[in-house]
Amino acid sequence: MRLSKTDIYAFKTLGYLATQPLERYVGSEELSQATGVRHTYLVRILAALVSHNLVVSKKGQGGGYALPRPAEEISLRDVIRAVDGPIAPLACVSLNWPKACVEEQRCWARSQVWLKVRDAVLQTLSQLSVADLATDFKQGIDYSQCLEHLLPSSELLTRRVGKAPKTARR
Repeated sequence: MRLSKTDIYAFKTLGYLATQPLERYVGSEELSQATGVRHTYLVRILAALVSHNLVVSKKGQGGGYALPRPAEEISLRDVIRAVDGPIAPLACVSLNWPKACVEEQRCWARSQVWLKVRDAVLQTLSQLSVADLATDFKQGIDYSQCLEHLLPSSELLTRRVGKAPKTARR
Protein backbone atom coordinates (compact mmCIF):
# COMPACT_ATOMS: atom_id res chain seq x y z
CA MET A 1 0.00 0.00 0.00
CA ARG A 2 1.18 3.48 -0.86
CA LEU A 3 -0.45 6.74 0.18
CA SER A 4 -1.37 9.21 -2.53
CA LYS A 5 -1.76 12.97 -2.57
CA THR A 6 -5.52 12.40 -2.64
CA ASP A 7 -5.29 10.33 0.57
CA ILE A 8 -3.36 13.11 2.32
CA TYR A 9 -5.87 15.73 1.17
CA ALA A 10 -8.77 13.56 2.32
CA PHE A 11 -7.08 13.15 5.72
CA LYS A 12 -6.63 16.92 6.02
CA THR A 13 -10.26 17.53 5.07
CA LEU A 14 -11.66 14.91 7.42
CA GLY A 15 -9.37 16.07 10.22
CA TYR A 16 -10.77 19.57 9.90
CA LEU A 17 -14.39 18.36 9.70
CA ALA A 18 -13.81 16.26 12.81
CA THR A 19 -12.84 19.38 14.76
CA GLN A 20 -16.28 20.85 14.07
CA PRO A 21 -19.53 20.05 15.88
CA LEU A 22 -21.33 17.18 14.10
CA GLU A 23 -24.33 19.30 13.17
CA ARG A 24 -22.20 22.13 11.67
CA TYR A 25 -21.99 22.13 7.89
CA VAL A 26 -18.77 23.62 6.54
CA GLY A 27 -18.70 25.26 3.11
CA SER A 28 -16.22 24.05 0.51
CA GLU A 29 -14.50 27.45 0.42
CA GLU A 30 -13.88 27.31 4.19
CA LEU A 31 -12.63 23.73 3.88
CA SER A 32 -10.30 24.73 1.07
CA GLN A 33 -8.87 27.61 3.09
CA ALA A 34 -8.55 25.58 6.30
CA THR A 35 -6.79 22.66 4.61
CA GLY A 36 -4.88 24.39 1.83
CA VAL A 37 -6.39 22.00 -0.72
CA ARG A 38 -7.20 23.61 -4.06
CA HIS A 39 -10.99 24.05 -4.29
CA THR A 40 -11.49 22.12 -7.54
CA TYR A 41 -9.49 19.15 -6.22
CA LEU A 42 -11.24 19.31 -2.85
CA VAL A 43 -14.69 19.13 -4.44
CA ARG A 44 -13.73 15.88 -6.21
CA ILE A 45 -12.45 14.39 -2.95
CA LEU A 46 -15.61 15.45 -1.15
CA ALA A 47 -17.74 13.83 -3.87
CA ALA A 48 -15.93 10.51 -3.30
CA LEU A 49 -16.35 10.81 0.47
CA VAL A 50 -20.05 11.68 0.12
CA SER A 51 -20.65 8.75 -2.24
CA HIS A 52 -19.22 6.39 0.40
CA ASN A 53 -21.24 8.01 3.22
CA LEU A 54 -18.12 9.23 5.01
CA VAL A 55 -19.26 12.84 4.62
CA VAL A 56 -22.75 14.27 4.13
CA SER A 57 -23.59 17.34 2.10
CA LYS A 58 -26.38 19.86 2.28
CA LYS A 59 -27.21 22.44 -0.39
CA GLY A 60 -28.43 25.97 0.08
CA GLN A 61 -28.24 28.46 2.92
CA GLY A 62 -26.30 26.96 5.85
CA GLY A 63 -25.22 24.07 3.66
CA GLY A 64 -21.86 22.50 3.13
CA TYR A 65 -20.22 19.32 4.37
CA ALA A 66 -20.21 17.50 7.70
CA LEU A 67 -19.42 14.11 9.15
CA PRO A 68 -22.47 11.82 9.20
CA ARG A 69 -21.52 10.23 12.54
CA PRO A 70 -18.90 10.68 15.25
CA ALA A 71 -15.33 10.77 13.96
CA GLU A 72 -14.44 7.74 16.10
CA GLU A 73 -16.80 5.63 13.97
CA ILE A 74 -15.17 6.42 10.62
CA SER A 75 -12.13 4.21 10.01
CA LEU A 76 -9.15 5.16 7.91
CA ARG A 77 -9.64 1.86 6.06
CA ASP A 78 -12.94 3.18 4.73
CA VAL A 79 -11.42 6.56 3.88
CA ILE A 80 -8.62 5.08 1.79
CA ARG A 81 -11.02 2.71 0.03
CA ALA A 82 -13.28 5.66 -0.79
CA VAL A 83 -10.57 7.77 -2.41
CA ASP A 84 -8.19 5.14 -3.80
CA GLY A 85 -10.09 1.88 -4.07
CA PRO A 86 -8.52 -1.43 -3.05
CA ILE A 87 -6.02 -1.54 -0.22
CA ALA A 88 -4.72 -4.98 -1.17
CA PRO A 89 -1.30 -5.02 -2.85
CA LEU A 90 -2.58 -7.33 -5.63
CA ALA A 91 -6.00 -8.11 -7.11
CA CYS A 92 -5.60 -11.81 -6.29
CA VAL A 93 -5.77 -10.99 -2.55
CA SER A 94 -8.32 -8.16 -2.71
CA LEU A 95 -11.45 -8.60 -0.61
CA ASN A 96 -13.66 -6.17 -2.51
CA TRP A 97 -12.16 -6.26 -6.01
CA PRO A 98 -10.76 -9.79 -6.34
CA LYS A 99 -9.37 -11.19 -9.55
CA ALA A 100 -8.73 -14.92 -9.58
CA CYS A 101 -5.31 -16.21 -10.53
CA VAL A 102 -4.63 -19.65 -11.97
CA GLU A 103 -1.61 -19.95 -9.66
CA GLU A 104 -3.25 -18.82 -6.41
CA GLN A 105 -3.43 -22.32 -4.87
CA ARG A 106 0.26 -22.98 -5.51
CA CYS A 107 1.66 -19.45 -5.06
CA TRP A 108 3.79 -19.26 -1.93
CA ALA A 109 4.16 -15.46 -2.06
CA ARG A 110 0.39 -15.01 -2.20
CA SER A 111 -0.27 -17.12 0.89
CA GLN A 112 2.81 -16.21 2.90
CA VAL A 113 3.33 -12.57 1.95
CA TRP A 114 0.51 -10.76 0.15
CA LEU A 115 -2.41 -12.09 2.20
CA LYS A 116 -0.54 -11.24 5.41
CA VAL A 117 0.37 -7.77 4.17
CA ARG A 118 -3.25 -7.12 3.20
CA ASP A 119 -4.58 -8.34 6.55
CA ALA A 120 -2.04 -6.36 8.58
CA VAL A 121 -2.74 -3.13 6.70
CA LEU A 122 -6.52 -3.61 6.92
CA GLN A 123 -6.34 -4.37 10.65
CA THR A 124 -4.22 -1.32 11.38
CA LEU A 125 -6.31 1.06 9.28
CA SER A 126 -9.47 -0.34 10.88
CA GLN A 127 -8.14 0.57 14.33
CA LEU A 128 -7.50 4.19 13.35
CA SER A 129 -10.25 6.72 12.82
CA VAL A 130 -10.99 10.22 11.65
CA ALA A 131 -10.83 11.21 15.35
CA ASP A 132 -7.09 10.47 15.19
CA LEU A 133 -6.83 12.91 12.27
CA ALA A 134 -8.67 15.55 14.30
CA THR A 135 -6.14 15.16 17.13
CA ASP A 136 -3.35 16.02 14.71
CA PHE A 137 -5.30 18.89 13.14
CA LYS A 138 -5.92 20.44 16.57
CA GLN A 139 -2.16 20.31 17.20
CA GLY A 140 -1.44 22.11 13.94
CA ILE A 141 -0.29 19.00 12.14
CA ASP A 142 -1.99 19.17 8.76
CA TYR A 143 0.02 16.55 6.83
CA SER A 144 1.55 19.09 4.47
CA GLN A 145 4.97 17.57 5.17
CA CYS A 146 3.59 14.18 4.14
CA LEU A 147 3.19 15.47 0.60
CA GLU A 148 6.97 15.93 0.40
CA HIS A 149 7.52 12.35 1.55
CA LEU A 150 5.20 10.53 -0.85
CA LEU A 151 6.92 7.74 -2.74
CA PRO A 152 7.35 8.27 -6.47
CA SER A 153 4.91 6.67 -8.86
CA SER A 154 5.58 3.16 -10.13
CA GLU A 155 6.55 4.67 -13.50
CA LEU A 156 9.47 6.49 -11.91
CA LEU A 157 10.51 3.39 -10.02
CA THR A 158 10.35 1.31 -13.20
CA ARG A 159 12.64 3.75 -14.98
CA ARG A 160 15.12 3.71 -12.08
CA VAL A 161 15.38 -0.08 -11.84
CA GLY A 162 17.25 -0.36 -15.13
CA LYS A 163 19.84 2.27 -14.27
CA ALA A 164 23.18 1.45 -12.75
CA PRO A 165 23.96 3.06 -9.38
CA LYS A 166 26.05 6.22 -9.48
CA THR A 167 29.59 5.78 -8.26
CA ALA A 168 31.18 8.22 -5.87
CA ARG A 169 33.74 10.64 -7.30
CA ARG A 170 37.22 10.38 -5.93
